[in-house]
Amino acid sequence: MAYELAGTIKVVFEIQSFPSGFSKREFVVTTEDRYPQDVKFECVKEKTELLDKFSEGEKVNVSFDIRGNEYNDRYYVNLQAWKIDGTGEGGGTAESKGEVPLPAQGNEPADEAEDNIPF
Repeated sequence: MAYELAGTIKVVFEIQSFPSGFSKREFVVTTEDRYPQDVKFECVKEKTELLDKFSEGEKVNVSFDIRGNEYNDRYYVNLQAWKIDGTGEGGGTAESKGEVPLPAQGNEPADEAEDNIPF
């Protein structure tokens, strides 16, 4: 079953190569939910090239599969990306575009300020 997630690329890691010939590349996407989540994905083998055309700060839609396995009575779950589409927004951090981020205003109503708990 395939899944999709939209968000902004937070970090792209270097390609990891293993003696067996296997390679993977991990990246993190921050969701745009009320309580944003940092979600780590991996691209394996030839799919590592998908990340070459994207940079940190770009908005993307990631199509992925959930992979689970057991090893020595421990269970592991990986989110394996197989398609990454840019949304045409983003394209780097505000600093890399020459923009200056605005400071937080702090004008939230008192009852909403208590609802901004990150968990």
